[in-house]
Amino acid sequence: MESMLRIQENYKSIFCILQIILNNNFEIPILKVRKESHGRYRKMIRGWYTGASGMNAQQHRLDAISNNLANVDTAAYKRDITVSKSFSELLIRRTDADGVYTTVFGSADAAPVVGKLGIGVEANENYTDFEQGSFRATDANTDFALSGKGFFAVMTPYGERYTRNGNFFIGKEGILETKEGYPVLGENGIIHLEDDQFKVNEDGMIYNLSDNSVVDRFRTVRFDNERYLKKMGSSLYEANDITGEPVIAEGEDRPVFLQGYMETSNVNVVNEMVQMIEVNRAYEANQKSIQSEDTMLSNLWSRVATRRG
Repeated sequence: MESMLRIQENYKSIFCILQIILNNNFEIPILKVRKESHGRYRKMIRGWYTGASGMNAQQHRLDAISNNLANVDTAAYKRDITVSKSFSELLIRRTDADGVYTTVFGSADAAPVVGKLGIGVEANENYTDFEQGSFRATDANTDFALSGKGFFAVMTPYGERYTRNGNFFIGKEGILETKEGYPVLGENGIIHLEDDQFKVNEDGMIYNLSDNSVVDRFRTVRFDNERYLKKMGSSLYEANDITGEPVIAEGEDRPVFLQGYMETSNVNVVNEMVQMIEVNRAYEANQKSIQSEDTMLSNLWSRVATRRG
């Protein structure tokens, strides 16, 4: 980790310049360079693009991994995964010898194609992995875990939001709330409880232990594309056009409720540390490629200056 921070500090200035180049499609002007040097110069700048894009993509991966490790003990936290994609490859062709020759039937091409050249990578998306976490017993009547796909519904000042974190408590007004004070929703609205003397069955029905009466039933929803739910902080998620509208989970689609348990995060510390090492090495490799390109460019300018002199 210290090595990564040191590399980032040493190359902060050059990376900012390269970021501007990438974002603005900026070309460094070429001042009276001979034709044969011009092509080599442009190839070196292309190498800067490739190295800078690789460093940028690894930075996005590092941000996601760091966030996962920071929330390893957060109840029901779901890890983020960064997906990268490569830019379109370029088809390299010979320019000095085009390979075209004539025949009695016309002209033909003697394979002037040299091969393909990758021109960099970018962070394509950052999505949430909703793999089921393990369960931890708390023996608290206000703690719940969902076994299967689905979300609790809570009411916030910004509208209805959704969570897998069932670490609730009963507020002063007798309302079942999240730790942030957001009311938990049942099928009849906000859930009201006099005390913690209640029972919840596997279907989410809430019963009062004093007279075995039904208090409410947890409002539990599912989404067609839950991986695109937007994280809002405090273990809350927001629906959008891609996820589709929330659908009430019923029947086999409804998760099993476990009272007195909490779902832990699905972050595997060992795997995240291994990925951090991979990011560190990949970042260093891209950094060294930029160093090499910079050295080659310096040599080019030195040779051009010598020739002109």
